[in-house]
Amino acid sequence: MRDRADFERYVEQRSARLLRTAYLLCRDWATAEDLTQTALARAWLAWRRVGANPDPYVYRILTNTHASWWRRRWRGEVATGELPDQPQELDETAGLGTRDALRAALAALPAKQRAVVVLRYFEDLPDEAIAGIVGCSVATVRSQASRALAKLRLDPAARAAAETGS
Repeated sequence: MRDRADFERYVEQRSARLLRTAYLLCRDWATAEDLTQTALARAWLAWRRVGANPDPYVYRILTNTHASWWRRRWRGEVATGELPDQPQELDETAGLGTRDALRAALAALPAKQRAVVVLRYFEDLPDEAIAGIVGCSVATVRSQASRALAKLRLDPAARAAAETGS
């Protein structure tokens, strides 16, 4: 039986990694923080039933919650009160172009392919674990990863980012 101390230890050890995964799924830090907190709250409710390795269970909660939020979210324009006064200098954002290109390329992928890419290449999970988290077969994980990589190879911004090596 798992107790509160186990959960607290898990949160201390894994919350930064869960937050990073959530960010890669939703591409917004505030939403990623909410997503991580929601996933951990749901994991807490089932903590006594979670096995010795809670990662697959928590990652599945994270990806399922993201998918349900994504389906309900309105994707229209977001109004701003003011436009920025000055553009940012390029010197301060030297490495951001490559990261933005990668984020945009990931954002263009369908949700399941993005989840597979994030879990495989950023979280370094094996295909079997990803299949359990996403809720599909191992063969589907492999085909989704292959299709995602093919799309990323065709994306000019992702190709340029890969060529710069950043």
